[in-house]
Amino acid sequence: MAGRRLASAALLTLLLAVAVAPLSSAVRPVSDAHRSAAAELFAPSADGSFGDLESTYEAVRMFQILGLDKDKSLTGTVCKFAAEKLASPASALAKDLFHAVRISGALGCSVDPGVYNGVVARLKAVIKDTNSLLEFYYSVGGLLSIKEQGNNVIISDAESTFHAIKALSQSDGRWRYDTNSAESSTFAAGIALEALAGVVSLADAEVDQSMIGVVKNNIMKLFDTIKSYDDGTFYFDEKHVDANEYKGPITTSASVVRGVVSFGSVASGKLDIPGEKILGLAKFFLNIGLPGSSKDCFNQIEALSILENNRLFVPLILSLPSKVFSLTSKDQLKVEVTTVFGSAAPPLKVNLVQVLGSDSKVITSENKELQFDHDNNVHYLDIAPLKIDVGKYSLVFEISLQEPEHETAYATGGRNTENVFVTGVIKVDKAEIGISDNDAGAVESVQKLDLLLKDTKVSLSANHLQKLRLSFQLTTPLGKTFKPHQVFLKLKHESKVEHLFVVPGSARQFKIVLVEYHPHPLLQFTLLVFSVIVLCSLNHDANRTNKDFLGLVEKLYYLSGRYDLELAVGDAVMENSFLRALGHLELDLPEAPEKAPRPPAQAVDPFSKFGPKAEISHIFRPAAFASLFHAGIGAVLLLYVLFWVKLDLFTTLKYLGFLGIFLVFVGHRALSYLSSASAKQKTA
Repeated sequence: MAGRRLASAALLTLLLAVAVAPLSSAVRPVSDAHRSAAAELFAPSADGSFGDLESTYEAVRMFQILGLDKDKSLTGTVCKFAAEKLASPASALAKDLFHAVRISGALGCSVDPGVYNGVVARLKAVIKDTNSLLEFYYSVGGLLSIKEQGNNVIISDAESTFHAIKALSQSDGRWRYDTNSAESSTFAAGIALEALAGVVSLADAEVDQSMIGVVKNNIMKLFDTIKSYDDGTFYFDEKHVDANEYKGPITTSASVVRGVVSFGSVASGKLDIPGEKILGLAKFFLNIGLPGSSKDCFNQIEALSILENNRLFVPLILSLPSKVFSLTSKDQLKVEVTTVFGSAAPPLKVNLVQVLGSDSKVITSENKELQFDHDNNVHYLDIAPLKIDVGKYSLVFEISLQEPEHETAYATGGRNTENVFVTGVIKVDKAEIGISDNDAGAVESVQKLDLLLKDTKVSLSANHLQKLRLSFQLTTPLGKTFKPHQVFLKLKHESKVEHLFVVPGSARQFKIVLVEYHPHPLLQFTLLVFSVIVLCSLNHDANRTNKDFLGLVEKLYYLSGRYDLELAVGDAVMENSFLRALGHLELDLPEAPEKAPRPPAQAVDPFSKFGPKAEISHIFRPAAFASLFHAGIGAVLLLYVLFWVKLDLFTTLKYLGFLGIFLVFVGHRALSYLSSASAKQKTA
């Protein structure tokens, strides 16, 4: 009994969880969950290392941004790792020096000035000789990091370097990786802008403002390529790049954020980028939730930390601590407006301007200002005066900053829409169950049910010419007819054979079809109130509206005897969803004919598989065809490699056709041998 109820309860819980699932991806500021995820993704190995220099810097940067305390011994290990690379700059790659310098700066490692002099000379030499965007990026970034650590570093020919990087730009705002690259890249645009910002910071004289203006125009064109979702989320992605150069939207968007904000911080004036696009980028990174890889985590958190403090617009995030509100508990609607890291927003007002139903129909357009709780930094509103019933709603909010100067410093996004569930206790009454005759329709026995308080123990009996009738009414807290998302009736025979009937319906109609045939329209009956009529009895006469168990005898496997009845009614907004045992039904069905279908085999004890098994006294040895089959598989894999390296599609398909025929032949022979050997062993 307990196992049966647990299984049905699990099914009901799953259905309700699926209904609420869309609300679980709500935008929320960076939280302790992100810190826990970062601590796990960037955990050091047993020797205290984090991998290569790039991975080490990403780990250090994450700990710095998120305020994660790490053992001082790890700091010593990481500083030593960076110092080893800085000790021989002449033979080091610019990329390694770039990351080693940034590690030293982030951790405050003690570096001898003479060591940095050698690194500066090496990086300047790279700038002078390269035409690679990545080499410019690593070299300029390394020099800038050394300068930010208190050292005097300049680039004497800054305009020449600026022009060399700018020469790789394209008319659509994207950049090439070098002069030999045929394709341009959005990711490359981000690192180019970051490199140009570094050149401006390291210049010994002011860079030509006309060139600064040209780059600003490039940024505007780059933002013309930004992509978006309907919810106001914006992100960048590549258009046409080679597979080995594709970075994905998270990495690409983070690169653009770094580049644009870096360049905006050194350029005179303010970049003309709409605030809603900056806010949309912040929403994109927050919508990621908890990334599954350290690279995605680094790009997400660092991009958000850059957006938290920038000269363009600081995005303000509207979020709801809870998206489920109970009419029974008289919950308040609570709204938080913070920065992406949860810091307090400047003085502002939040208004609820519209409530939309699940069908986008306007429920109310009355503008209501939310009250502000200074102690908890939350805006709140009582939902009772809104006169909304149970269901799913879209709440439209509007944020207005109180100080005019904040309009150019913060991005609020205008109107913000949040989806919520309003729940309540559904009234269940007029529940009854009974057996009626098929022809006259007269009910032989009717019993009242209390579906909310307890299991009932009705005892019914019927034959194949009668029908089972179950009815009840559901109403919402505001007295409206309620149609639940799921209604199930389960019949379980004493032999453990179960039958689960789903009762579908619309707002005013409900229909159940228990056998596979095309019902006559008259079999749909209208409900003026929500009344579930379960006709566990449909035969193939589509012209009859009174149906009995005759049409179900085959589906019930002609099993007479006792059937336990169980009803499940559930909905995401129904606080009193229930799974109720109704009692039992003694069903008298005809004898099964000779060719009637048999009941399915019942599940065996799941723990029986852990018992002792028969001793294995033989081993099958496949014929030589098995080796040929494996060789054929290897040939197909080799063909895939050749296709990737040099072959075209049509040549590959031709060879694949011959290999396919060969594999079918040898595979069939090998399997035939194994089947024959198995049969012989069983008959021996």
